[in-house]
Amino acid sequence: MDSEQFHKISKALADPRRYNILQRIAGEDELACHDIRCQLPITAATLSHHLKELTNAGLIDVRKDAKYMHMKLRRKTWRAYLKRLENL
Repeated sequence: MDSEQFHKISKALADPRRYNILQRIAGEDELACHDIRCQLPITAATLSHHLKELTNAGLIDVRKDAKYMHMKLRRKTWRAYLKRLENL
């Protein structure tokens, strides 16, 4: 993992709500955007912003199925990030 991606991930995870969203995604094989919206008191626009940040950091993959979005944790990226943290 290069330094740029490491910093993007660290910045994305610095937001507690974003970290909470990532935890929910990580707890499932794949999670629908609608499911997160039902679980959290958050607007669709705010959720979209947080998902964009997690995607840009390389932490999640988003799959569109018609009008629905499904998210999945990029476990390989997550493990690489944790490995880099261990080496601090």
